Amino acid sequence: MSKSTLGIIIGNRDFFPDRLVAEARIELIDYLKGLDITPIMLSDADSKLGGVETFAEAQKCAALFREHRDQIDGVLVVLPNFGDEKGVAETLKLAELNVPVLIQAYPDDLNKLDVVNRRDAWCGKISVCNNLYQYGIKYTLTSRHVSRLQDDDFKKDLLNFVAVCRVVKGLRKVRIGAVGARPTAFNTVRYSEKILQRNGISVTTVDLSEILGNANKLTGNDQSVKDKLEKIHAYTSVGKTPNDKLIQIAKLDVVLEEFMQANALDCTAIQCWTSLQQNYGCNVCTSMSMMSENMLPSACEVDVTGTLSMYAMQLASGSPSALVDWNNNYSDDDTKCVLFHCGNWAKSFLPDISISTAPILGTTVGTDNTYGALDGRTPAMPLTYGRISTDDCKGVIKAYVGEGELTDDELKTFGNRAVAQINDLQGLMKHVCRNGFEHHVVMNASKTAGILKEAMVNYLGWETYVHG
Repeated sequence: MSKSTLGIIIGNRDFFPDRLVAEARIELIDYLKGLDITPIMLSDADSKLGGVETFAEAQKCAALFREHRDQIDGVLVVLPNFGDEKGVAETLKLAELNVPVLIQAYPDDLNKLDVVNRRDAWCGKISVCNNLYQYGIKYTLTSRHVSRLQDDDFKKDLLNFVAVCRVVKGLRKVRIGAVGARPTAFNTVRYSEKILQRNGISVTTVDLSEILGNANKLTGNDQSVKDKLEKIHAYTSVGKTPNDKLIQIAKLDVVLEEFMQANALDCTAIQCWTSLQQNYGCNVCTSMSMMSENMLPSACEVDVTGTLSMYAMQLASGSPSALVDWNNNYSDDDTKCVLFHCGNWAKSFLPDISISTAPILGTTVGTDNTYGALDGRTPAMPLTYGRISTDDCKGVIKAYVGEGELTDDELKTFGNRAVAQINDLQGLMKHVCRNGFEHHVVMNASKTAGILKEAMVNYLGWETYVHG
């Protein structure tokens, strides 16, 4: 992931020790450098000790933030002492950044509560939050009310906050490519393009015939196709896939990449059931897997909000996501289920990856027309799962997220497959069914449900259920 840039507000209040502000500023610069975070902050020549207290200092800090508006991902408020709550609030109001804000406050030492050493930041943080609430400015709290920069829990808080900033910034301007029409049999992946657009999410559509037509104009002798073939061989074992099918897969991949680049797309949702197989003669799973592995998520069955969910989890974790089906019970174990798809998961989930066919789809379109599906089993790893959807009846975006584990339990089947263990899985399935969510869910090898909740509920205003 790219480096993060944070606007920094160091609060100050004149009847508390000034040296605490000076010490915090020096400590903060070194601390952020160690985390590869770029600070945008007043210098000690711009204001008293580089802090923000008066309205004039708030104006200066806000002007600095506006100057770097395109770089700033979020704002960190640091309170070495009580701080001036109006100074913090006025800075954020005047800057008009509309980015996440994290409030940190230093703890006092019990043996330093005299006039020359006391901080009172415990109390000051409450006052800052009260003012931000009055101003209608959203903010994030640390796990402990007060904490030092060097505390392990604050480091985790700050890195989680940086991830929240990535999610919020990314989802407010994401561009999705919808390739082809929704398969008729999949009403479940219907969505509202207008609700997405109201939330800053743009969808660019293209008819599948345009993609296939352009792919059919290419030959195995084109350099772009040869380059793609090399990338495919480097990416995965091709198994028993015939060479002519590999060329078909490569040609399709060339055209999809051109479509994404021409439209500056962040992710795609592609029609694959069953027009591709009937009219082109292969599966697009290999291309989708390669895109997802390269942090350009791709979902099948034109599941636009599915690929949006993949992108959100990728932003939160910094690792690829996969679209899966809530597919089967796991024997009589009510806490486990089978996750499955024909074969488009990123290879991060598939250490034994190889190109194969899609047996279920092959029963209707012919197995020879399904080369390109991937075969592989996902081993034990952490699990964050979830789903973003548009609820057209309510006119809102809604979601659910949760955490569990992927296990090494025995699983004898084909395609892309995994076993998930989730506490109160039966309760989760009731929530999914009662609230009209899709049979598709997204998995990510992380523990990032809290980050997604903070971003989607607090800053994006989406209805989000957190399971467990």
